[in-house]
Amino acid sequence: MDRLRNFGFLLKDVSRLSGLNFQREAAGLDLTLAQCKVLIYLQSNEGISQARLAELTDTDPMTLVRILDRMERDGWVERRPDPADRRARRLFMTQAAEPVVDEVWRIADRARAAALAGLSATERGQLIGLLERIHDNLTRLVPGAEARTPPEPAAAAPRKSAAASPTKHQTDKKASS
Repeated sequence: MDRLRNFGFLLKDVSRLSGLNFQREAAGLDLTLAQCKVLIYLQSNEGISQARLAELTDTDPMTLVRILDRMERDGWVERRPDPADRRARRLFMTQAAEPVVDEVWRIADRARAAALAGLSATERGQLIGLLERIHDNLTRLVPGAEARTPPEPAAAAPRKSAAASPTKHQTDKKASS
C-alpha cells in the first residue's frame, strides 16, 4: 500500500492524539482544550473580534460565547467596545490571566516533548520545516484560505486591567506544597 495515500488521515490523527495528550497533561488545570486555545490565541491577538477568534480556534461561535463569559467572570478576559463598530466588541486578555497562560505553555511544552520523544533535534527541525512547507503549499492552493499564524508565547508585559489573582490550579498547587 502506498503510505502517501494516508497523508491526510495521518495528519488528522496526529492532531487528534496531540490534543488528547495535551488534555492528559493538563488534567489538573481545570480548563478544557478549547479554553486553553482561546487564551493562547487571545494572548497573541489582543483586540480580536469574537468571530475571528472563533475561526482561529475552530470553536463554534456559541461555544466561544460561553467560554468567554466564564473567562470574563474569572477576570481573565475583557470585552471592550469596537471603536469602528458600536455593535461589536473587541477581546483583551487581563493581567489576571497571565499566570494561567504561562501554565498552559508549560503544559504544552511537556506534551510536545512527550510527543517528539525519540526524535533528535535535527529530526525535530526537519519535521517542523517540512510541515511549514506543506502548510504554505496548502495556503496557496486553497481559495480563500488564510494562514493562521501559530501563537507564540508572548513576553510578559504590564497590562492595564485587573490585578493578578491565583488560579484554582495555583491555589491547589500551593495547598499541596
